[in-house]
Amino acid sequence: MLPDLGRVLVIGLARSGEAVALALAERGVDVRAADRVETAVVGRLRQAGVEVVVRADDPALLDGVQTIVKSPGVPREAPLVEEARRRGLTVWSEIELGSRLLANRVAGVTGTNGKTTTSELLGAMFRAADRDVAVAGNVGRPLTALAGTLPEAAWVVCELSSFQLEDIEAFRPHIAVLLNLTPDHLDRHGTFEAYAAAKLRIFENQTEDDVAVVPTGFGPVPGAARRVEFAADDALPADPAIPGSHNRENAAAATAAARAAGIEEAAIAEALRSFGGVEHRLELVRQVRGVRFVNDSKATNPEAAERGLGAYPPGLRVVLGGSRKGSSFASLARAARERGVARAYLIGESADELAEALGREGVAFTYSLDLERAVGDAAADAEPGDVVLLSPACASYDQFENFEERGEQFKRLVEAL
Repeated sequence: MLPDLGRVLVIGLARSGEAVALALAERGVDVRAADRVETAVVGRLRQAGVEVVVRADDPALLDGVQTIVKSPGVPREAPLVEEARRRGLTVWSEIELGSRLLANRVAGVTGTNGKTTTSELLGAMFRAADRDVAVAGNVGRPLTALAGTLPEAAWVVCELSSFQLEDIEAFRPHIAVLLNLTPDHLDRHGTFEAYAAAKLRIFENQTEDDVAVVPTGFGPVPGAARRVEFAADDALPADPAIPGSHNRENAAAATAAARAAGIEEAAIAEALRSFGGVEHRLELVRQVRGVRFVNDSKATNPEAAERGLGAYPPGLRVVLGGSRKGSSFASLARAARERGVARAYLIGESADELAEALGREGVAFTYSLDLERAVGDAAADAEPGDVVLLSPACASYDQFENFEERGEQFKRLVEAL
């Protein structure tokens, strides 16, 4: 339930911050919201009675405030957040607030890779069983935006990032799924241990009435939930339509969660057979003169890109690069050699690091520098039967607003060929 929050400061006014400010204002809470830039959101919030301040680092913003709700993109180390903690103020993520506004049961999905695919597949399993469900969280729609929109019996499948989980307090999913755990976002978390600890918070408030779904052989997790394990070779009621061994693993995790929610095997099978994947994840854009162009822009770390490489036969041409996140490319480069990548086309600020790693493994590469040139270079080199894969292994912030914008540009460039 929602306690007395006092005056609330919302920091960051992207999708989740806007949803928080509006939800609180609708409930009569005194809300102040802050961001660094003036956007269209500012006008909408002011119209709803929210005090909006376009300066995000002024300590005076905390005066009179009792509770902070911060957007996932705002680091814990941001000066305003650190000052709030120093003053003893409550600091929540949007997920924490959203869960307190909803009476619905939640199935939370986290992990380094596969979150969106697994969340959407699990949602499809609920729909195939004719069960009310909404898919939200990191996948796009803020959890808070669902408040007051769902029947009480509906489930919410919530994709959860480490940034969302690091500032929970009482958030408790009835079913919590951890897909995998490999180093990522080290530029933000600092160490793998800190990143892993944030991810594992998904389990910490679970009770013996809840279910924790984890990879087979994974170590102990917090909380008191009943443990259910999954693996890529689990028996499934149907073969998944989505390609790749990693998606077999995602399907096994979704199946385990669906069974924990009481969904019958026939509905699980129907969803496995019909679910075609998500946008920007191994998305076939077009075939041009016998060459398939595939958008995997959501592969924002090396492990995700490795999974993309593994979904196609040798001879692949892959576009790699983007903004740095502190990850090593050594394993990705070995995988590129072992899987017979024909050539890599390097873009963005990480191009030199990728070139060094690929060079050590003897993988051919071209410095394309930007996505437009990379698509042109790959299209010029490719022969009928080849696959050109955008699977960057990096974040997108050096040249794009987000991975969606990067994927959309890739698709436009391919359509223009």
